[in-house]
Amino acid sequence: MFYWHRLMHNPCVIIPVYNHFLKLPNIAARLADLDLAVFLLDDGSSEPCRQVLDDLSKQPGVTLLRWQKNRGKGAVVCDGLTKAFSDGYTHALQLDADGQHDLDDVENMLEKSRNYPLSVISACRDYDEMPKSRCRGRKLTDVWVWINTLSFTIKDSMCGFRVYPLAASIALLAKSNICQRMDFDTDIIVKLYWQGLEVEHLSSRIIYSDEIPSHFDVLHDNIRISLMHTKLFFGMIFRIPQLIIRKKARRGNEK
Repeated sequence: MFYWHRLMHNPCVIIPVYNHFLKLPNIAARLADLDLAVFLLDDGSSEPCRQVLDDLSKQPGVTLLRWQKNRGKGAVVCDGLTKAFSDGYTHALQLDADGQHDLDDVENMLEKSRNYPLSVISACRDYDEMPKSRCRGRKLTDVWVWINTLSFTIKDSMCGFRVYPLAASIALLAKSNICQRMDFDTDIIVKLYWQGLEVEHLSSRIIYSDEIPSHFDVLHDNIRISLMHTKLFFGMIFRIPQLIIRKKARRGNEK
């Protein structure tokens, strides 16, 4: 069964893009060296980002999906996952366009996905390397995720560098509304965990650059994240029995 899953591992990369284009040519070149199909998800970008994306879309293995108005990272990633699955891919590595994710870890992420094809593979960043203003919010989100899963399994839930098993992800999208903006990464990984998926982690370096501004809206995105945690909490209450059973089963397997 293990080898069958490895043979069925056909990954691609999806990159949501909203006016971050400085690092994209280098990212695309590195992924081309790995012979990976890439879906660029243009979330209503303006010029010159659109031109960079148009140029990249002419390269072999690159598909450009474009929306004229900004819809939010979560909205376009969900559509990207759906498109990748319909095109026959089994797994999708989500990667940010701003160059913050360490491309040296792409192969390690995909190899871990081959070994755990039914799990979400999530990068885990070192909070000591993160600006304190960002670190506090992420640590608070981690606490809420532990509460909403009754588990310490998920780490760094706001990291957007991860591999999704597409069949399970598309099944989730068909029955659940997933948050559409910066609250997406946490919302989908918690709900995939609720659905029964395991989460495997890989330590990865985060690369910050002052030349690339963040699209995180301190007021509105924090409000969205707070509302998301509230909804997840009430969703967790209905799932307490199954989460406790799962926790006990995991402990039994570890003995």
